[in-house]
Amino acid sequence: MVREELYITVPNLFRCPISMDVMRSPVSLCTGVTYDRSSIQHWLDSGHDTCPATMQTLPSKDFVPNLTLRRLINLWAQSHGPPSPSSSSSSLTVSEQQLKYVIDELKGKNEGENSKLIGNLSSIADFAGFSDENRRSLADFDGFVSAIVGVLSRGGAKMEILELVIRILDSILLDDRGREQAHVLISKRIQAFLTSIRLVLRNASLKAKIESARVLRSIANDEQSKRAISDNRDLVLELLNLLTSESDYDQALHDAVYSCLIAISATRSKKAQLVGLGIVNLLARTLSDRNTNKSVAENAMKLLSIVSTCAEGRSAISEDRRCAAAAVERLMKVSTVATEDAVAVLWSVCCLLGEKKTKESVVRSNGVARILLVMQSGYCEGHPVRRMCGDLLRVLKIGCSSDGFGLGSYQSKTTHILPC
Repeated sequence: MVREELYITVPNLFRCPISMDVMRSPVSLCTGVTYDRSSIQHWLDSGHDTCPATMQTLPSKDFVPNLTLRRLINLWAQSHGPPSPSSSSSSLTVSEQQLKYVIDELKGKNEGENSKLIGNLSSIADFAGFSDENRRSLADFDGFVSAIVGVLSRGGAKMEILELVIRILDSILLDDRGREQAHVLISKRIQAFLTSIRLVLRNASLKAKIESARVLRSIANDEQSKRAISDNRDLVLELLNLLTSESDYDQALHDAVYSCLIAISATRSKKAQLVGLGIVNLLARTLSDRNTNKSVAENAMKLLSIVSTCAEGRSAISEDRRCAAAAVERLMKVSTVATEDAVAVLWSVCCLLGEKKTKESVVRSNGVARILLVMQSGYCEGHPVRRMCGDLLRVLKIGCSSDGFGLGSYQSKTTHILPC
């Protein structure tokens, strides 16, 4: 009963606008809006260039710690107790003895034998998620990151241990020093590490699956690890299965998976592989769903634009009529980057592939008007997006006018902004 009262009385000022949880490390963007560091870092790392609360385009992606708000939250937490059942006031402090005990147990491979280890790992996970300073102290503690990565690189741990270790690693990867250490250690035994991650993606809780996808996204910044992830067909299939699972349907999970797939789709062969595994169908479903939130839609559009750069991707997009219509629908309704990705998709299938029915689908979806709006929305002469819009207008007019479609049949009061 007391805990429920605490949930209700948490001041809105203390909640992150993205996660809606009490902020552990509040930071402010140049727009003046404050977010929890891990949430906004994930938003920006996913390719967004806007403030999530205001949708203003960010002239700078830098953020600064909001020390005043953090002090207020800490004072509130001390006087009111923990905001959720998963954390306690004691979880905000971890002793040197606890860390040494955990390191010894993990390195001694006794992780499945006692509940004391699980309790300590849970406390450390809460501690790591609380602030940047906590993550830095764990990264600096001799042998800790090595012990955590070792559990995943060695295999054989129980799922409860794996979930806690993934949770800790997900937090540590937000720290520059911790991320550098972890990447080096993971790369040395990358295949064994990926085997453990795949096990978590298949059998763990929803929260652990989200954290695992974020871990994969982080380590994909290392070229060797990126290749290992993209070459691991079973792991990629596991990620795609998460996008089709009804029991695991969750927008945060889809957001994390799409971010990971974007990170590993660097080469033509990897794009073609994703197309062959059915990614276009999944993206079409996501983008056609009006309930898809903006972050997921933007990541889905980014991935669709990536696969549209290969012939297999363009062919699959043209065959799925939902894709072109969804790209048109999202124009000017998402961030600048996502709008540009949608233009790139339409340009790829209409101008490069030139498939007639796709062009007709674009016109029927009011694509001409939307492309005109994008073209006139501030892009200077010669800008790639402006050039692509001009190309689209030409092919839509030429390619479809004989059948009653295209610019020739388009009637609108916006005709005064037609290109010369």
